[in-house]
Amino acid sequence: MAQESMTEGLMRTKPIDRLRQDAEGSGHALERTIGPLSLIGLGIGAIIGAGLFSLTGIAAAENAGPAVVISFAIAAIGCALAGMCYSELASMIPVSGSAYTYAYATMGEFVAWIIGWDLVLEYAVGAATVSVSWSKYVATLLQDWGVTLPPRLLHSPFETVQLADGSSVHGLVNLPAVLILCLISLLLMRGVRESTRVNSVIVVVKVAVVLAVVGVGLFYVKAQNYVPFIPENTGTFGEYGWSGIMRAAGVVFFAYIGFDAVSTAAQEVKNPQRTMMVGILGSLAVCTVLYIAFAAVLTGLVPYASMKGDAAPVATAIKQTPFPWLQTLVTLGVIAGFTTVMLVLLYGQSRVFYAMANDRLLPKFFAAIHPTWRTPYRSNLFFMVFAALLGGLTPISTLGHMTSIGTLLAFIIVCAGVVIMRRTHPNEPRGYRVPLVPVVPAAGILVCLAMMLSLDGETWLRLVVWLAIGLAIYFGYGRRHSRVGRDAAR
Repeated sequence: MAQESMTEGLMRTKPIDRLRQDAEGSGHALERTIGPLSLIGLGIGAIIGAGLFSLTGIAAAENAGPAVVISFAIAAIGCALAGMCYSELASMIPVSGSAYTYAYATMGEFVAWIIGWDLVLEYAVGAATVSVSWSKYVATLLQDWGVTLPPRLLHSPFETVQLADGSSVHGLVNLPAVLILCLISLLLMRGVRESTRVNSVIVVVKVAVVLAVVGVGLFYVKAQNYVPFIPENTGTFGEYGWSGIMRAAGVVFFAYIGFDAVSTAAQEVKNPQRTMMVGILGSLAVCTVLYIAFAAVLTGLVPYASMKGDAAPVATAIKQTPFPWLQTLVTLGVIAGFTTVMLVLLYGQSRVFYAMANDRLLPKFFAAIHPTWRTPYRSNLFFMVFAALLGGLTPISTLGHMTSIGTLLAFIIVCAGVVIMRRTHPNEPRGYRVPLVPVVPAAGILVCLAMMLSLDGETWLRLVVWLAIGLAIYFGYGRRHSRVGRDAAR
């Protein structure tokens, strides 16, 4: 009986009416200020960034060759299928929390906790990882302008820096990474309207840079760089051939991460029943076209094999053109891209944490809304400190490649959630309906699962360890303090 009671507790769901009531409750309501264009900008701001500017060359060199454009298309299909499912659930449950909230309403508290904890990894660790890359690009740009920052203030204490005179020193703290994370967090605390305005301006800049690279680079593409288009497999899974294309799809999937963060804004969007679908699928469509064009030009400018281990393949490719100014423009675009990625990831993270705290799976402290700014400022403060410590004191290599596998897991659960909700709440109003259910959600699950399985064993091991830590927190605190659990007990 005790075992049955525990099982029932893990499977308890949160009613949709209760979700809406909590979202609009007095003293807890976030301000609805985001329109469709701002929401699309939010999505593009999160999507175009580190993945496009760094992973394209690596995936081409190590896995797919010029066929990396097919990998981008496969990853986009998985995102589109999941995006449609996100759109239906977001229009049906227009509250903060993204996949965490959807899982709570469909599959129960235990699965919801796993996804919420998973999103902590995706957003917070992802923002810290991007901050380290942002720091390196800013330092390079300043050096080109004659300003050299002290090496010890550009690296973590666990890194050794080789100086120009041959000597070496240990890093102290990655100060630019800390500063940018703090500035973005303070902007997010100030208000959503101000944050989306800044994001929209920067999005225009970085989209213009991507278009400039594609438009100029197109005239310097060498046809021989596309031969062979799909390099022959080396005999090892993931090294060229179709297995390499699938492995590359799992790698470049990181470049699409961010559109799901759009769903965390559901509680602050005007007319969410319609706007959520426009924001999610609109931002995904724009970025897919830009990505495939960008990858095609990049692999046409530079032989794919020469990009092996190149952390800045775009800069290498631009050197094939006679325009030095374009390299500076690309560097500025990369910096802008990284900035908006951090902004949207930290935004999404604070909203997921707010939703979990509002359900008392985390301390109530994090559910507080600022009386003037109407933002979950304590969650913003917490992740400002958490992400800044990671970005300032941790080498980028140890921050890892876990974001992709965590996001793919969230996508699978969201796709399954649509099928479950169609059966359990068939008459619930939906601003958008996924076509051909259950075929489309099932296809989304299969494509995302295929990309998960193509990732290496170490990535899976890190995911298991992270989830084990989360389960310890859930059983030690969340399960005993759950609002839904206490209501059921009453």
